[in-house]
Amino acid sequence: MKIKQNNCSCLGNKHCMLLCVCFQDMFAGGGDTTLTVLEWAMSELMKNPRVREKAQKEVRALFNDVGYIDESNVHELQFLNLTLKETLRLHPPLCVYPRECKVNCKVAGYDLEAKTRVLINAWMIGRDPKYWTEPKKFYPERFLDCSTDYKGANFEFLPFGSGKRICPGMAFGIATVELPLARLLLHFDWKIPNGIKPEDFDMSEIVSASVTRKNDIVLIPVTCYDPPVKG
Repeated sequence: MKIKQNNCSCLGNKHCMLLCVCFQDMFAGGGDTTLTVLEWAMSELMKNPRVREKAQKEVRALFNDVGYIDESNVHELQFLNLTLKETLRLHPPLCVYPRECKVNCKVAGYDLEAKTRVLINAWMIGRDPKYWTEPKKFYPERFLDCSTDYKGANFEFLPFGSGKRICPGMAFGIATVELPLARLLLHFDWKIPNGIKPEDFDMSEIVSASVTRKNDIVLIPVTCYDPPVKG
């Protein structure tokens, strides 16, 4: 990323460097987490063929005749949205969020003084059996006719955090996962290589600030739909 020299003379070199670092962190961080969620969404769909077939049926029923999906009509895919929510529950973009206590308080029997730094474990919260039935099961229908959402008001589901420090790129991140996922399901059927069964599909994780796949996801695309040529 480059900033024009005349702007640097006005802002100062230190300010220019700070802006460059901030922009690089924003784009790199957003791109990395978006890709991670997309990989987990495809992984869960391959692990759960029932869900994949249901999502593909919805996508193709709505868009086979239209021939394309874009930002203006992707919101029509209700089951795909449920699938994305379930992916975010099991695989949040960041598994822990640092926060600081404003006042003295007691949490789980522990006394926390003001200014104490705490880590909110969104990964564990999304799998807590106190809040979720069969928490390890990938079941998008759990969000059907359910008000629980990822926008920060439901503390049992915090893939983007909550409050004033909720992820500012939440809406953009959802759009940049939902649209390519819908297109992948519209244009291709997907197979697991080497005759591996869905129940044996590798879901190994690497835990850090985010939980990523331990091994790259490798799938075989089979073209099943060619969009009509506009003449």
